[in-house]
Amino acid sequence: MSSEATANAEDLFAEASKAADVLYGIRDTYFPTNPDDKASKLLAESNLALQLLDSIPQEKRKTPLQRATYEYLRGKVLDVFPEYKKEAEDHLSKAVKLNPSLADAWLSLGNCIWKKGDLASAKNCLTLGLSKGPNKGILCQLSMLERRMAQGAEDEVKIVDDSIKHAKEAITLDVKDGNSWYNLGNACLTSFFVTGAWDHGKLLQSLKAYQHAEKDERMRSNPDLYYNCAIVNKYLENYERALSGFEAAALRDPGLNSMVEVQKMVRLLDKIENLLRGQTKVKRLASIASSLTSVNLNASYRRENIDRLLEGLNKAVAVVGKVIFFVKHENVAPFYYVLCDSSQICYILSVYGIQSEAIKEGDQVTLLEPSYRYVDFSWKGKLYQFRSVRVDFLEQVLVNGKNLSPQHSVQTSIYAQNKT
Repeated sequence: MSSEATANAEDLFAEASKAADVLYGIRDTYFPTNPDDKASKLLAESNLALQLLDSIPQEKRKTPLQRATYEYLRGKVLDVFPEYKKEAEDHLSKAVKLNPSLADAWLSLGNCIWKKGDLASAKNCLTLGLSKGPNKGILCQLSMLERRMAQGAEDEVKIVDDSIKHAKEAITLDVKDGNSWYNLGNACLTSFFVTGAWDHGKLLQSLKAYQHAEKDERMRSNPDLYYNCAIVNKYLENYERALSGFEAAALRDPGLNSMVEVQKMVRLLDKIENLLRGQTKVKRLASIASSLTSVNLNASYRRENIDRLLEGLNKAVAVVGKVIFFVKHENVAPFYYVLCDSSQICYILSVYGIQSEAIKEGDQVTLLEPSYRYVDFSWKGKLYQFRSVRVDFLEQVLVNGKNLSPQHSVQTSIYAQNKT
């Protein structure tokens, strides 16, 4: 083949590759109100991309490299849909046989095989792709796949740790790539859930990664970034940021049902406000408060009332309260309670990592080294203001003067509701 013909063939392949990239851009950024509109658009654009590939003359896809590129692009275009397509797998398998060094073909093949549920073979494809050299796309996909493989596995914590490791490796290859940071945020969020949904350090790591991801303009159209960031803020009890995040996700993809999360959180906040407001009229607060003054504490803790706590973690401090209400709500964790302290001030207690039956209405509760915050924000014209205390560990709570037994500890395997 002459040098001019070779250049012409390369131009055709470059044009087809660009069409495939546009197609995947639609997949990742186009979220119409009606999901059928997206399916139709993907079908139309994929047909155009396939026609473009078919327009490449046979004599310009004769060399192993050309044939491999052709098979890769055809398989990639066919694999843009959510469902598994055997035709896509066949083309991608041909591509890696013709050119085993084509890392992007291994990446696409791994993703395709994942769709049919063969996770082990999908991982093998990604590992083979990585053996050709460092690749941030493969590392991110491998990290995602490992989080999927962790679900229900005996060693799920270790598998998720491997996912975090591969996510960090992807970032070292390109520290400005928003998708790599987003992937790390998802890995840390999954780690929070699989280790029992109590380690807020993992949530803070996740939040930091999402903030880095947002710096990449290409990620600002990703609804899952805003949704998962809102999930993190919800568990950190950053209510206003969580509500804003769910709204931002809904604007980008109405199909995520993010507004359902907004409604659930508003209902919880309204219930908290109503319960706290109702307690100001309850005469029994005086008798409750007086019963708390005689509670003895370990000498290593300084007793404080709720209005004397500092924002954040209060080291070597204990707060004693009486449980007035268990706040029923629609989420799995945390558990919320309304408490009253010895100065007749009512506040909210949120509890992580402890079974709901460990603390009951009427119990006297001592909170050791609590995290305190004063919630104060407006949402849609309504003001929310209340004192809030959070405990994360079993050892931080005494119920009726006694330590909780280890059996009251809860280990959950909750996963974020979107692809993490």
